[in-house]
Amino acid sequence: MTTDIPRQDERAANGIAPPPVIVLVRPQLGENIGKAARAMLNFGLTEMRLVTPRDGWPNPQAGPAASGADIVLEGARVFDSVAEATADCAHVYATTVRKRGVTKPVMTPEEAARGIHGEPGRSAILFGPERSGLETDDVAVARTIVTVPINPEFGSLNLAQAVILVAYEWSKGIALASPPAVDLDPPAPQVELEGLIGHLDRLLAESGYYFPPDRVPATRRTLRSLLTKPAWNAQEVRTLRGVLSTLEKPRSR
Repeated sequence: MTTDIPRQDERAANGIAPPPVIVLVRPQLGENIGKAARAMLNFGLTEMRLVTPRDGWPNPQAGPAASGADIVLEGARVFDSVAEATADCAHVYATTVRKRGVTKPVMTPEEAARGIHGEPGRSAILFGPERSGLETDDVAVARTIVTVPINPEFGSLNLAQAVILVAYEWSKGIALASPPAVDLDPPAPQVELEGLIGHLDRLLAESGYYFPPDRVPATRRTLRSLLTKPAWNAQEVRTLRGVLSTLEKPRSR
């Protein structure tokens, strides 16, 4: 994976808030931890903390599910409580679809990402167990609730999906490597396009396509409009001319 993410010490030296810590609270399946690690690394996050994972740690099921995000899994640390996992963080965000009776500011992932980038100190983002989500006591540790706007009739997000939504919003504030731009071939010269149109028109006329006679001008205009819309490049025009030539004079088998 190629990214241009500044290291934590470089970010601090430049007055940039460090990347947030992803805290998985009582995760149940190793596969889901691995998928969460993959989602993190996709968007430049590498520090994972686990609070009492159900099946212990390390978990042999996490590696294959991480699809190469080994740097995240190898650096994952285990804690006995949410408080311990977030002790060095100045800002703690709890992801939950419900407030669970706790009165705290509520933000979308986009708003939380702006806060993480704009506030000094480390931030931690809490994600609850797959089946039940964060408990009230977990949310109580946080200062802010992060809620994803979601279909009220189907509010089921799996752990990796929740992580990737939050990680993506955070990543929009940093420079990640993008796929290289590919220059498109220039449109074909008009003379080549006219040759294609004329070729098709002749074949259609010879095959009896134009009927009835009073509709011929309108049909030809429609075909011309169709063929001039896409801005064919020269290679595309030559390919289509080859198709027409083959239809006109099929090759002997």
